[in-house]
Amino acid sequence: MITNIVVGALAVNCWVYPLPAPLEEDDLWAQGPWASYTGADSAKGALCALVDPGADPAVITARLERLRLFPRYILLTHGHFDHVAGLAGVASYYRDAYGLAPEIAIHKGDASSLGPASLPVHQESFRAAVGDTAYVDALWEPLPPASRLLSEGDRIGPFTTLHLPGHSPGSAGFYHAESRTLLSGDTLFNGGIGRTDLPGGDWNTLAASLQRLFRMDARVTVYPGHGSITTIGDEQSLL
Repeated sequence: MITNIVVGALAVNCWVYPLPAPLEEDDLWAQGPWASYTGADSAKGALCALVDPGADPAVITARLERLRLFPRYILLTHGHFDHVAGLAGVASYYRDAYGLAPEIAIHKGDASSLGPASLPVHQESFRAAVGDTAYVDALWEPLPPASRLLSEGDRIGPFTTLHLPGHSPGSAGFYHAESRTLLSGDTLFNGGIGRTDLPGGDWNTLAASLQRLFRMDARVTVYPGHGSITTIGDEQSLL
């Protein structure tokens, strides 16, 4: 079952997606401290993908502990600050507590939003949005770089990466075909679409991304970056 943790002042959906089956490359994750963390009944460990840890890292890690899930991947649908601000806290918690670092993945178009030199990128975005950088400056903690930069069509865990630019240059969706599940970030919402007035945003590009999504199976369930879940079919009238 997909779990939602709403985080931060901007009510970002941080999704917890249990991975349907461990992959061969995950043998490491069933060893050492991780094996005792999940218990003897789970030979490979109970792994998940954590999507958009935008704030409140202590809340996120506490929920994952209760669920007995470990984030094999941290997937970022885009690099805006409200979707990545909790990344450092989550990653450092698992590194310090278990000696295992989740794989951090973002589309290459938003790579500049991560890493220790990314503060000016987020300041520019908030200056455009609200006129100052006070929110970013008050919460800033140096962000780790991505351990994997994604491109259109790349597979990560059970997901296929869909490059959906427009809200940001590197906005992406993560699609699991078998369950008809789309993690859409801020490209598509329940009854709405992403804004394009921030640096790197572009309406015509977003419209093309939305048209692509609306050609998908209408039964695909959409898990957006804000607000409630929806389906492709329910949103096809937006354009």
